[in-house]
Amino acid sequence: MLLGMVLLYVGAVLFCNGLWVMGRIGDREITVINVFVGGLTLIAALFLAFGPGADAGSIRAAAYTLLFTFTYFWVAWNRWNGADGRGLGWFCFFVGITVIPITLVSLGGAVSLWDWWFTLCWASWAVLWLLFWALLALNKENLTQFTGAFCALQGIYTGWIPGFMLLNGWIGPLAEGGA
Repeated sequence: MLLGMVLLYVGAVLFCNGLWVMGRIGDREITVINVFVGGLTLIAALFLAFGPGADAGSIRAAAYTLLFTFTYFWVAWNRWNGADGRGLGWFCFFVGITVIPITLVSLGGAVSLWDWWFTLCWASWAVLWLLFWALLALNKENLTQFTGAFCALQGIYTGWIPGFMLLNGWIGPLAEGGA
């Protein structure tokens, strides 16, 4: 259920950030959702890493979740202080490269519909972080509209839809008879 809740709000922040990149939401206004989802993912990561039953798998999940957390907080900080985003762009490069092996490991272990979907999500997030690297660090402004649209679309298919389906037990462990 924790993953479903987090993904639902990751969907919201990606959708809104995509609209923001395309110029449909103002710089100061986008800060609110990034701080909220950054805080939510931080709490979830801390629970996974230090909560009851924490183990190697939950600590790994926390580490991966913090990649999102730090991205959202950095976006919010840049909008608050007016930074140009180059530093965030290079962080996005680091994350995009980091997520490639995560995707490959996920692909290697995929057996259920959920596993395949989550693998697609990781691959999509890798591409998105690398697009933000190109946009912010390399100043490839010709990618602005594509990156924004891709980000908004990802909010729907990597966040909102799987988050909603997980919360309702339609996919994932609950749908497969697990806890």
